[in-house]
Amino acid sequence: MKKYCIVFGFLFIIILTAVFTAQSAGGTQTEFLRMHVRAASDSAADQAVKYEVKDAVVEYLIPLAAQCESKGEAMEMLAGVLESIEAVANEVLAENGFSYTARAQLRREKFPTRVYENVTLEAGVYDALIVELGGGAGANWWCVIYPPLCFSGEATGENIRYRSRLWEIVQNFFAD
Repeated sequence: MKKYCIVFGFLFIIILTAVFTAQSAGGTQTEFLRMHVRAASDSAADQAVKYEVKDAVVEYLIPLAAQCESKGEAMEMLAGVLESIEAVANEVLAENGFSYTARAQLRREKFPTRVYENVTLEAGVYDALIVELGGGAGANWWCVIYPPLCFSGEATGENIRYRSRLWEIVQNFFAD
């Protein structure tokens, strides 16, 4: 019984700390790193190639994002591979006969409220990887790179290992 009291006390402290940290950090915008692939236009061809580019970029990012243990690490990783992301996107564009190219940037942008599966991202300013195809004037595809929500329905799970440090601590505590 003593172990259960300690665990519940520990969890209560963690929850209070998380709530306080989220409030003092300005809300959830600081916790997420978003990704947008913006099509050149809303034409059927530009929208179709946007999804092909998205597939190739996500496939490229899966093993890299899986190694990141924080949003800061994810941003550093992305900053180091922006040219490679552009190369991946440009290869798909060229294979499909498009003459325009892609530009990848990390920047802060204002976004409207969006729902991704069971996560609602409130309207606000977020850090984001923006991949613009051509002029980027068309509709966009979006997801969250960190935490890795982009990959939840699109990967087999072989390249991503989800961990909870708190769960590991609890398991080790009760293993004694």
